[in-house]
Amino acid sequence: MKRLLEVLSRPVGGTGKGTSSPPGLVAPRLLDEGLRRICAVWTDGRVLVVEGREDDPALRSALLRLRREGHVADRLREESGTAEAVADTGVGRKQALRAKNLWSLGLSFWLFGGDRAPTISWVESKFSSMPDVVASNVAALNAGHAYGETMELDAGDAAHGVDAELHHGLFRTITGTDAMGLGLAAAAALSGLKLTYCSYPITPASALLHFLASLKGRGVATFQAEDEVAAITAAIGASYAGGLGVTASSGPGLSLKTEALGLAVATELPLLVIDVQRAGPSTGMPTKPEQADLNLALYGRHGEAPLPVLAPATPSECFRIMIEAARIAMTYMTPVIVLSDAYIANAAEPWELPDIDTLPAIAPTFRSDPADFEPFARNPDTLAR
Repeated sequence: MKRLLEVLSRPVGGTGKGTSSPPGLVAPRLLDEGLRRICAVWTDGRVLVVEGREDDPALRSALLRLRREGHVADRLREESGTAEAVADTGVGRKQALRAKNLWSLGLSFWLFGGDRAPTISWVESKFSSMPDVVASNVAALNAGHAYGETMELDAGDAAHGVDAELHHGLFRTITGTDAMGLGLAAAAALSGLKLTYCSYPITPASALLHFLASLKGRGVATFQAEDEVAAITAAIGASYAGGLGVTASSGPGLSLKTEALGLAVATELPLLVIDVQRAGPSTGMPTKPEQADLNLALYGRHGEAPLPVLAPATPSECFRIMIEAARIAMTYMTPVIVLSDAYIANAAEPWELPDIDTLPAIAPTFRSDPADFEPFARNPDTLAR
């Protein structure tokens, strides 16, 4: 239901002000600040309350309030509708509740004109050995579609989408983790430096270590350290030796790395630190995504230790973000933090294979003449040492 709420709540028209019903669908309205669990989404002429138990007195109060404001208010009866739809399939309550996402999907198909046939074929193929699962899920899908038709729900302008010309090119499916790995490998090739990736296993960042380990012998070396402090200090050592050090972790690990990050700032060494965020604080929840480490990345070091922070918006964007992070790190001799999260790391999307000639040049400079060498002499253009 949360995913249906995300789809339904895309703003497509109207202001949502006052008590009038704007055209199309608008952002969900929180109906009860105290409970923070009852939301409503407007369609043309109707309010759909999409969260809250049917026997919840707060829900009944919210519906009465909406009706007093002049709205036609209904609750999306996801659970009860699913239970009624699968009653004749013979499955138990547990399996019936598992099928409620298909009920929501069926309603989405009605709202946006989707075809149910491919989904039904996939369910029949995926669960061919479990006919009761097939029957319950197909019944729930059809029931959600029928609910939207019976209630005459309308997605308004959102159902029509936007006409656009498809871009043609050579694409592959890529996850955020794979895009980051390829971006790091590309940065190593563009700069001519050996990339050393040092990390301590932590969910959801561990997959990047696995991916880069598969690139052994292609300008990439990997090192699994005994703890988070050892991982970042080993990466700093790689940069001190003339390579590009990279480390990654999640929120708890980034907390442990902060003193060494200050060292990299003070010594002005290029270093990439990737934070694949998860819910916190403290140890947090390894499998729950969250984007709450921005302040830690910006300010989480004692003393004056500023550094650039980048963040990709999509899985495919991770490729160019890593190249840009490496370019900044080597041009300005500074650590760079890249913020990702579990959604971006594990999600997949089409990625157009880049034209190598369009990738930015990365040209690190090294002092070869020891005469009059000063460790902190400044480049007049970049102010980097």
